[in-house]
Amino acid sequence: MRLGLSQSARMDQRLQQSPQMIQAMQILQLSSLDLEDRIQQELVENPFLEMAEPGSSEGGAPDDDNPEAPPPTNEVAEDRGVATMREEFERYERDLDDGSRRTRTGSAEDGDRKMEAMANTPDVEKTLAEVLVDELAILDLTERERRLAEYLLWSLDDRGWITEPLEQIAIDCMQPEPGEEPIVGPDEPPVTVEELRAVLDEIRSISHPALGARDLRECLELQLQAMGMGDEPLLKVIVERHLADVEQNKLPRIAKDAGRSIEEVKDALEMLRRLEPSPGAGFGGVQADVIHPDVIVEEVDGDYEVRLDRQAAPDLRLSLAYKDVLKAAQKGDGVREWVKKRIESARWFLDALQQRRATLDLIAHAIFEEQRGFLERGVEGLRPLRMQEVADQVGVHISTVSRAVAGKYAQTPRGIYPLKYFFTGGTTMESGEVASQASVKQKIAELVAAEDPASPLSDEDLAARLEEKDQIRIARRTVTKYRKALSIPSSSQRKRF
Repeated sequence: MRLGLSQSARMDQRLQQSPQMIQAMQILQLSSLDLEDRIQQELVENPFLEMAEPGSSEGGAPDDDNPEAPPPTNEVAEDRGVATMREEFERYERDLDDGSRRTRTGSAEDGDRKMEAMANTPDVEKTLAEVLVDELAILDLTERERRLAEYLLWSLDDRGWITEPLEQIAIDCMQPEPGEEPIVGPDEPPVTVEELRAVLDEIRSISHPALGARDLRECLELQLQAMGMGDEPLLKVIVERHLADVEQNKLPRIAKDAGRSIEEVKDALEMLRRLEPSPGAGFGGVQADVIHPDVIVEEVDGDYEVRLDRQAAPDLRLSLAYKDVLKAAQKGDGVREWVKKRIESARWFLDALQQRRATLDLIAHAIFEEQRGFLERGVEGLRPLRMQEVADQVGVHISTVSRAVAGKYAQTPRGIYPLKYFFTGGTTMESGEVASQASVKQKIAELVAAEDPASPLSDEDLAARLEEKDQIRIARRTVTKYRKALSIPSSSQRKRF
């Protein structure tokens, strides 16, 4: 994993001196998915950019500059200004040196590739409100009720709750924001809370019994009522008075107030856990994030190979379509200037992509050169590493490292991790070695997993066990901070009765 330090230093210097420095840094910071979107945007906006297909042959396309090609006819003869401009653009092509051009078989293929790229762009998933508005068609509603139903649906939050009082929604239906049309016209009867509740009941009949609940308590109550268990005494007491105690695991207090045993309270809580606190979760919503690793780390013959995933950023190239445009250009019509600007924009974008690849490649090699212990032993082998160390090793500014790893992932033999995961502080052990924060957190998680649920370890106990077992001396408050970062509840909340 040897790094080309002089190459990196030159590249970083180019970034700092380029008039497009800000845009280049933005390209560097983009995640794989965001970069795909940006590439598709550039392909749509710039007709002189095109996808480079795998296996395409090198070399330019035959044209009238090729001595073997037939001489141009009078209809397509270029004047001296156009020829000079073409020579300048061809220098751009040589400077790009992507080696990916192939013989053109017709400009229609370029349009086909762009249409294919646009067609393969995934559609945006519908939101909760959009899904349910479509389902209103199966309800027998009047025109007024349908308008009220749509307004209620657009009032839902991501959980499927309506946190605004129905009294306020009734007013908003008749008194909209400036510039908006009222849901109910001035000639219609005023909207009442009872009317909204009736419409909401209709919506619940085709979706979820708790849709439109105001809070968690009402959400659970509506589901229990739909199950015919709304009057069950213990469940009613818990939902009405003890949701905070449930969160803090204060089962004895619930049992004492309800006059029931701990086992009965546990059975009731098991029933409540089957209910859905977010009734809108099953309808539409935002698509789950898909992780596309930029960096691939593989074990090859006992060593580790670090490389970039080429599929994460498809190869682009400069299209030769500009030559056809220049042939048809007339003096003074502005076409030549327009072509020049598009070509310059394409060249800058291709250069920014190349800089992104080179920077990310160098930084990835530096990271895994330092974190080889992680590749061999997992989290236990993760060593403390600061971004400044990698910046000094690669020869770039620390801000470049920060931008390069932002939103990027690495696929390793130990799993897929964010690149930022490999930058961590450390704790000095009694032996003098330094354990990373990630490894200390893992040890805390292991101690909690192995504890007696009836007598869980306090943060002070965890600190003592770390010192006794692993010779790691940290303060109780540090254990508390790491435990909270791991989303591990306190000892009182972990206790099982």
